[in-house]
Amino acid sequence: MSTPQRPQPQGAGSDGVTRVALWSGPRSVSTALLYSFAQRADTRVVDEPLYAAYLAALPEVVHPGREEILQSQPTDPQRVVDEVVLGPCDRPVLFMKHMAHHLLSGVDRGFLDRTVNVILVRDPVEMLPSLSIQIPEPTVRDTGLDTQVELARDLAAAGRPAPVLDSSAVLRDPRARLGELCRYLGLELEESMFSWTAGARPEDGVWAPHWYHAVHKSTGFAPFRPKTDPFPERLRPLLERCLPLYRELLELAPELT
Repeated sequence: MSTPQRPQPQGAGSDGVTRVALWSGPRSVSTALLYSFAQRADTRVVDEPLYAAYLAALPEVVHPGREEILQSQPTDPQRVVDEVVLGPCDRPVLFMKHMAHHLLSGVDRGFLDRTVNVILVRDPVEMLPSLSIQIPEPTVRDTGLDTQVELARDLAAAGRPAPVLDSSAVLRDPRARLGELCRYLGLELEESMFSWTAGARPEDGVWAPHWYHAVHKSTGFAPFRPKTDPFPERLRPLLERCLPLYRELLELAPELT
């Protein structure tokens, strides 16, 4: 098995804006990372801009606050790409937190050539029990792992491999992992990124009351605490489908270290 190519530092695009696309799975400290980058004076953050487009395309998907989400964002993914992902930005850095599964297969992914892509992962053994609190019967699609694997394959084939950032590693050593991420993005690490005021932020999506309880109580990255509860047996069939995807992702993509 070949070793994934080590990621090379990235920087601003032709318009002078570094457009960071964080392709995350759920329950993977992605919102804490969003809050961390929101502390930077040079950065504009955007919370899951493709969420409404995802729900509009899949009427069978039941998520908390579904109708409110559909009313809060454009439901045309191309409009999101044109106006948000690649649209005007008033700061040198645009940090976009995406759930990977919001990037549906029918969406033109050409914009990925103009974004700096990072894949945020969490071991499904730890992620699935947390996800099932909000989505009682989660599927592989809900985890985003299949889309993350697709992204890793496509970006590697295009000669622009996206590095993998492990959420547990972020919590174990936020300073080291954020330092590596900032170097990869061509940015200086700032001390402000390690703390924030408790409570909601203006950039929060309307789904925040359903998903962000813990991060709204936080004032920084929480210490890593491995799960001690037994893994739920009802989720074991899903775990058996997720683990091969998780392992393939780690094989395909270079780790951000």
